[in-house]
Amino acid sequence: MAEDRESVELLLAGDLPHGWELPAPSPIDPERDSAGIDVAVRYEAWVDPAPGLDRKLHSGQYADHGRWYLIQHTESRTRVLLRLQRQYVMDQQPMGEVRITGITYLPEWAGDPVASPILRELPTSKIEAAINRRQFAVTGATRFQNGKMTLPSGRTLDSVDVMRPLGDPKRTPDFYELVALQHSRFTDDGDPNPTATLARFSNVPLSTAQGWVARARRKGLLPPGRRGRAG
Repeated sequence: MAEDRESVELLLAGDLPHGWELPAPSPIDPERDSAGIDVAVRYEAWVDPAPGLDRKLHSGQYADHGRWYLIQHTESRTRVLLRLQRQYVMDQQPMGEVRITGITYLPEWAGDPVASPILRELPTSKIEAAINRRQFAVTGATRFQNGKMTLPSGRTLDSVDVMRPLGDPKRTPDFYELVALQHSRFTDDGDPNPTATLARFSNVPLSTAQGWVARARRKGLLPPGRRGRAG
């Protein structure tokens, strides 16, 4: 399984929103340099968040090493080091959701201050959403090409077809792929509760939509849900 996990690149240029880019060539090699950066910042040292509650960052939930990637703001040239790492909930998901687990800001010129607007503008949630949408099966097995997408059943549809009310799971081919695509679209739009929006969109009870989303997650079509976050 480790080989399968590592075969999927954690960050690609297409994961970044408008205004951000991967510098080419990058002075940071995620595979070669990440372990050294972790050591330099003592990332994997033991921490003591509360008396008697020592926690080592390499636990069963964080089985993969993190990878540091350098991105750059195209206008200000401010650079940002992002640490990406898969989050595993044991026995629940074969491939964990990718999260940002570290951020370091670097101005264009060494010693210059980092502009405060850049600190506010870094779209971390959009970057995470784009990475996970690409890595999970709903986009790994079914991709838009020339405006069209071919679903596992062989049915072809376009982006407009994706955003139609959902029908009966037993009668709709690729039903859970469509659930995942709609849920991802609402998430990308910044919806704080995409499952509730999905329920209203298809005029079904919230509990029904929650069941659809839960099954899509179990099928590996969506990242696992996060504790304390709606949707």
